[in-house]
Amino acid sequence: MIKQKLGYTPHKYQDEIHQNLQRFSVLVCHRRFGKTYLAINALIDAALRSKKKNERYGYVAPYQKQARQVAWDYLKRFTVNIPGTKASESDSSIDFADGSRIRLYGSDNGESMRGLFFDGVVMDEIADMRPETWPEIIRPALTDRKHKGWCLFIGTPKGLNQFYDLYQYAQNPKNKWYAGMYRVDETDVLEEEEVKMARATMTENQYRREFLCDFSASMDNALITIDKVTDAAAIKRTEGEIMGSAKILGVDVARFGDDRSVVIKRQGLASYEPQVYDTIDNMTLAGMVAQTVNEWSPDAVFIDAGRGEGVIDRLRQLGYSVSEVNFGGKALNPMYHNKRAEMWDSMKIWLDDGGSLPNNVDLKTDLCVPTYKFDSTNRIQLESKDDIKKRGGRSPDLGDALALTFAYPVAAKKIGHFGFKEEAVLADYDPFN
Repeated sequence: MIKQKLGYTPHKYQDEIHQNLQRFSVLVCHRRFGKTYLAINALIDAALRSKKKNERYGYVAPYQKQARQVAWDYLKRFTVNIPGTKASESDSSIDFADGSRIRLYGSDNGESMRGLFFDGVVMDEIADMRPETWPEIIRPALTDRKHKGWCLFIGTPKGLNQFYDLYQYAQNPKNKWYAGMYRVDETDVLEEEEVKMARATMTENQYRREFLCDFSASMDNALITIDKVTDAAAIKRTEGEIMGSAKILGVDVARFGDDRSVVIKRQGLASYEPQVYDTIDNMTLAGMVAQTVNEWSPDAVFIDAGRGEGVIDRLRQLGYSVSEVNFGGKALNPMYHNKRAEMWDSMKIWLDDGGSLPNNVDLKTDLCVPTYKFDSTNRIQLESKDDIKKRGGRSPDLGDALALTFAYPVAAKKIGHFGFKEEAVLADYDPFN
């Protein structure tokens, strides 16, 4: 009924978002997705559904002029037929019959919002706002009401900044926020021809940032780019293409906090959907790895030695042959600072050569997170998990699990009638040969 009254009919992705919004939500969308339409109507819907009078809602953009250019016409259009509403051009606000109000603001005049209370706020492109706008002005303003105010952050990536930090925070289920990312290759909002035309007229970084929602697009030192990951997720390897290649299992064991334990399979140029565990003890994880080994019969199992001692010991007690890998250990190739840098760069080479990925959003995101640099002896050094977390990122556990499958060259074995490995028949992919 409200959709008909407002003249707003959300497409299926917008409808999905409306159904999943929480008190705090972070929405990362490609250009022309319709995020401003969605946000304005979320504000109007909240004002209409309110059971209290004189509620206050705000739409905040980096600049007041920008807020008017982007949102004012939409706000007037979708409220013009609501009985009792009045629009004020002087302060860019809409008053409802019950006294509730939606007003546009700019962070360039943040002082005008100090001391106010809000029942709901949309923050559009927070990365371009004054850094104190959210923590010092908006967040306190959402605590003044008994029923607590809500906030919806919307935007497009512009590097690893405050918007990226909020998105990473929202992804942690413990925080009870909603995190939504909608890349153009994962929606059908735009016609394929339109997307092709956009890609043809934009630089690689522009396209990755604006349409593929790549937070690392503006970074020249990202090891693996989202376009490479996107292309890999579109590749489907047949059984014939990987037959004879070694089957390798990578196991990254959670260290602490919000880290995840991950088990992932790879055979030749094909990798498979990861098994991800947010909270699992070492004994249970060892049992899950053993079950995967029994079902899949890999030629090698590589486990992160950093926190995987218990898993490694238990599997060996059960009679399984596994190899521990020290991420900080010495690389086979002297051009790398350590083993982790070597494995990740080997994975990058594998992607360049046609490696395929499952269309898993978390895995694709993880692969694009770490940056690289050259150490004092000109060796490639990958950004550590701790440094990623310091800049607000999430530990790329899924990426590390897949990287582990490149720890060492592996020879595929024939499997005999009783399950014994008989002889090497074909060397697995080796990026150094």
